[in-house]
Order: sequence, then C-alpha cells, then structure tokens
Amino acid sequence: MKYVGMPMGMWILFRKSFRDCLVSVLGFTEAEAAQTLAIAKPKYREVIGKLPEFEKADRFKMNIVNCAMLSAFVLSMKKKPSVEKLTDYYAKSMMTGPMRWFCRMGGKRKFSDKDIRGMKATAALKAADRNPYSWNMEFLPYSDDSGYEARFTRCGICALMKELGLYDLIPAMCRLDYTMAEAGGACDFVREYTLASGGPYCDCGYKKKALP
Repeated sequence: MKYVGMPMGMWILFRKSFRDCLVSVLGFTEAEAAQTLAIAKPKYREVIGKLPEFEKADRFKMNIVNCAMLSAFVLSMKKKPSVEKLTDYYAKSMMTGPMRWFCRMGGKRKFSDKDIRGMKATAALKAADRNPYSWNMEFLPYSDDSGYEARFTRCGICALMKELGLYDLIPAMCRLDYTMAEAGGACDFVREYTLASGGPYCDCGYKKKALP
C-alpha cells in the first residue's frame, strides 16, 4: 500500500492526539512521548508499505490504516501496555473533534437507503477472499426492523496484529465500535462474539435508538 494518500492523511490528522495521549493516558514523560513518536513514524510507514492495495470498493481501508498506526505506536514503546490501558489510550487518541463530527455525520445517515445499499454491496464484495488484510461480512437485517447486524467471518485487524505479534491487544481496537456508535447518536451497538476472543465470528449489531 502506498503511504501517500489516506495513510499519510491519517498520520497528519492523528499523530498529535496519539502523542499527547502517551502522556495523559499512559503516563509517559514528554521526552518519552517525543521519542516514541519519532520511532513510530518510520515503523508506521514500514507496516503500511507491506500491505497490499485495497480495492476501490473496499470500505475497510481506513480500518487497517488505523490498525497500522496503533500497532506502530505500540511497537515503538519500551513496554507493551495492558489491554485495559491500550483501550483507553486508543479511544482517547481517536476520538478527536473531527472524528466526533465524522461519527455524527455517519449517525445521520445510519439506516438510510444509501447506508443499507452500502452494507449489502460490502457483503457481496467479500474482499478478504483476495486480500487477507480486509474483511468478509454478512449483512443481517433484524426481522423487527430495529436495525441490522454486520457479521464478520474474516478480519484484517486480526490478520495484521497476529503477524505483528500483537494479537492479544486486538480487544483494545474492538472496543472503539461502541464508542463510535455512541458518538454517532443514532444507534446502540451490541455484540456477543469476536474472532479475537475465539468466537465463531464478530457480530456488530446496530439497534435503532427509540424515538423520544
């Protein structure tokens, strides 16, 4: 995958929050945070450079780019944090003002005809059949019209973090699904299984919020 484009844009957008949260969440000194940032940038470019290009219709490129960024920071730390600490670190690093706006805009489109068409197209694409760092998904509408489930049987984050020796930290990324759904304001996120915890699939359920 080429660094120029989305990967470079995501680094520019989030590098400050990832660096600042090293101090405010993980307790790094300013010097340690600066050193970690300096090591993480070339590591991030290295990880990105080893990934294949994603198909134009693949909506999950941003997911793997975010995974590469978090992984680069973790691999640049002297000591790997716990899942609990990394969960907090990742959420606070990602949920910047622009990201919250992005989630709110997504919430306004949730369950629209365009959203449903996009989910169905993603399910039909089965991109992970050709790219091990992408996702395969089933689209399962709830029978009572209360929302839908996106059920994942292949996960690019699992593939990449296992390769990087960070498989035990995947739950820190999974938890952001709840945070982003809450920021979107249109639905409640529900989940029973994840592939990373040994489940048969990752179920991402989006339940419409009840009207007041």
